[in-house]
Amino acid sequence: MRQLRDPDNGCPWDIEQDFTSIAPYTIEEAYEVSDAITRDNMSDLRDELGDLLLQTVFHAQMADELGEFDFADVVQSVCDKMTRRHPHVFADSKIEDAAAQTGAWEKQKASERRSKGSQGVLSDIPIALPATMRALKLQERAARVGFDWPDVKPVFDKLQEEVIELQDELNGTDNQTNIESEIGDILFVCINLARKLNVSPEIALTRTNKKFTSRFEHIEAILKSKGKTPETSNLQEMEQLWQQAKLKE
Repeated sequence: MRQLRDPDNGCPWDIEQDFTSIAPYTIEEAYEVSDAITRDNMSDLRDELGDLLLQTVFHAQMADELGEFDFADVVQSVCDKMTRRHPHVFADSKIEDAAAQTGAWEKQKASERRSKGSQGVLSDIPIALPATMRALKLQERAARVGFDWPDVKPVFDKLQEEVIELQDELNGTDNQTNIESEIGDILFVCINLARKLNVSPEIALTRTNKKFTSRFEHIEAILKSKGKTPETSNLQEMEQLWQQAKLKE
């Protein structure tokens, strides 16, 4: 990376990059790692982890050029953090089980936030996170300080309430901004429902996306065998093929 960023003999593209321009690639590579895991492809996972590591190296090199920190500092930082957050492994503390470790971990993170001047419970949750992931983290953080429903029933009640509010909005002024707000409320409650049921909303939606893709590809394949396309078919025919695809699962 030093060679690629060398002002005289490096790569013109790499030389002109900065943290902001590289950040989207970092996010993209993280998603590609997740995709390889979802597909259970170890060869791709190896390659994608390398690509993700390259992003860390890239950012560290740019920081080194500014005299801020280098790659070794990044590694040392995470080593220090892991040591600090696992006193039951690296010191004398005792942890009974995974649940107790989770609690201790969160207490340590809260202490670290206070030391950095982040006093608010939600203050350090990155705004740039995907909305689904950020909603889950907001809910989890609020729940840890007692702002949470005691069980899943009130969440179902809240979901029904939000659906009714959306229906009322659609039957009323039909204000697009208000409709967007009500849709957001429904999505937020659905994520809360997943959290209460110990389901990852990201994984659940990813699997549903995969299921939808598989079923729709079945529709396309059958239509193609008939010399047709979705555009030349109709909803009734495609719905029948959709039901066929469900039976095959």
